[in-house]
Amino acid sequence: MDFAAWEPIYERILKDFGFDREGDEKAAMFLSSMLTVKNTVSLSELEAVISEKPVLACGNAPGLRAELSKIDLSAFVIIAADGASAAFMDMRRVPEVICTDLDGNSESDIEKEILACEQGSIVLIHAHGDNLDKLEKYVLRFKRFIATTQAEPFDKVYNFGGFSDGDRCVFVAQNFRAKSVRLAGFDFEDPCVNPIKKKKLKWAKELIGMLGI
Repeated sequence: MDFAAWEPIYERILKDFGFDREGDEKAAMFLSSMLTVKNTVSLSELEAVISEKPVLACGNAPGLRAELSKIDLSAFVIIAADGASAAFMDMRRVPEVICTDLDGNSESDIEKEILACEQGSIVLIHAHGDNLDKLEKYVLRFKRFIATTQAEPFDKVYNFGGFSDGDRCVFVAQNFRAKSVRLAGFDFEDPCVNPIKKKKLKWAKELIGMLGI
């Protein structure tokens, strides 16, 4: 993702939610400080997992597990958004890639993400203004990961586009040239969510639509 192309979209999102860019940048700086040679996954490794392969990008809508029961998961590289990864671990299917901000998950779900990382998942840990406490608590428990931000990227903190964990899964797939992208666990019109989540789903739908998916 070219940040010059992403930045105007990012500014619209900040304005819509009343979020603070400085908070995003502070969290990204903290996440950067946690990176070492040993715990950093290279982009070439991530590219090798995704490039020219069919991807199943999974959000964490309530109907996810029912959808997955109808899909031949062996036919796809799985990129799972935070809580969706717990569904796969419960099914004894380790996602190849996980996108997570560690925010909004139960302790149990985060433990499953850590276990998935130990079992081979490439985890993209996302820093933003509201999850600094989770980064401080959990980041160093992940064996190897890639750091991401929704603000301007720097050093080894990357911005592949996307805002929430679900749509970031799709942006990651597109960025690393997946052969195809299929969605599961996305309910953009879920009537049971709170107003903030409803707004996030609206943005997810718009952002994914921008990618032509």
